[in-house]
Amino acid sequence: MLRNKISITGEIGSGKTTVAIALSKKMDMEYFSTGNFQRELAKQYGVNTLELNYIANKDTKIDATIDGKLIEINKQDLPYVLDSRLAWHFVPNSFKVYLQVEPEIAATRILGDFMRTSDPHQKNKEEIIVNINERRRVEDERFQKVYHVHCHDYNNYDLVINTGEMSVSEITDTIVDSYNLWKEGIYEKNYS
Repeated sequence: MLRNKISITGEIGSGKTTVAIALSKKMDMEYFSTGNFQRELAKQYGVNTLELNYIANKDTKIDATIDGKLIEINKQDLPYVLDSRLAWHFVPNSFKVYLQVEPEIAATRILGDFMRTSDPHQKNKEEIIVNINERRRVEDERFQKVYHVHCHDYNNYDLVINTGEMSVSEITDTIVDSYNLWKEGIYEKNYS
């Protein structure tokens, strides 16, 4: 079994995409994001990402499309970093990382992220926190119903990191160090 895949999962606003991109560059690995797939689908449907989640509750084609991309990515032998809420589930032989963050910190990050054009428009942190909680609720219910999995069960992951007070560089260094031990078969799970 090749041990050359890293999956990044975590809370909305935890820095999954930022960390995954930085990690892929640092380790010279390919980068994939189902968030990008989801945003493209939301644009095709003419909705934001939360609205797409509501639609996905009734339209199984949405999850099937995203799942199909994950299944294809999993077949690849090349080293890669995958940023996806269900990466740990669809790429079981990856080094599975979960990024945590407090809602207030996530809201601050999201409020300052002008690249999030497919998210619902929110004016302040309180609205963002409401949106984060609702999106998490909708996704959690769907993932439990469709896949029978719990994304927030830390037992699914090899490494859990709270990103609230850490820089991207500190997070990627922690992941690289842990991943290298995992590749050598001498890693013990860490829930920091």
